[in-house]
Amino acid sequence: MQKLKIMLPAYNEELSLPSLLYKIENFKQNYPIKVSVTVINDGSRDNTIEIAREKADSVLDIQPNAGLANALNKGLRYCLEDMQDEDILVTMDADDSHSPSLIYRMMLQINEGSDIVIASRYRPGARILGLTFTRKTLSLLASIMFQITTPMKGVRDFTCGYRAYNVAFLRKMLSKYGDKLIEQKGFGCMAELLIKSKSLNPIIHELPFILRYDLKKGGSKMNVIKTIKETLGLILNKNGK
Repeated sequence: MQKLKIMLPAYNEELSLPSLLYKIENFKQNYPIKVSVTVINDGSRDNTIEIAREKADSVLDIQPNAGLANALNKGLRYCLEDMQDEDILVTMDADDSHSPSLIYRMMLQINEGSDIVIASRYRPGARILGLTFTRKTLSLLASIMFQITTPMKGVRDFTCGYRAYNVAFLRKMLSKYGDKLIEQKGFGCMAELLIKSKSLNPIIHELPFILRYDLKKGGSKMNVIKTIKETLGLILNKNGK
């Protein structure tokens, strides 16, 4: 039976994680698919790991905190250890800004033949709630720059962390890039992973979604200036080699 695993990189998300895990549990009850949740605890200094151990199916504890790129890199490998090629891996932010309700449509799209499905902020029907005008503008500009310098069929949103992956395709990426799959140190890792997939000619689809940043509790973990520099670096090295 096909399995679907949800991977949640988390850093100091004790306020948001319980609500997200509750929503995921409701999702699991409403759809006839086998779903498990793995929290990647990135050196949290609050009660994130205690909540994860109580409510998630598995936890990878990374100490000390080393950033999203490291958590994503280690988390992908950890999650794939007990998955089969026909399975699906979904990555989501742990701050409750992504609704699990979209997962079922993402799974259907993977099973129709997509290698990667992206929850996109830039498709008709998408909405963004709770982000400042500056953050919205910077994100949109990054999207436009990537589309110009690194065009990929079916892709407008290069940086959103809400994605579904065909496990067989992820293994192809790991086989090709090995330890160099993710070399970025910060939030630019999401774009890097997508850009590096281009060399394997993936079938990628995007689904519009509602980004509920207004539901996020606690401050943003993103250093905007640093992320801009990382994004520009990726664009200058646009082939992801």
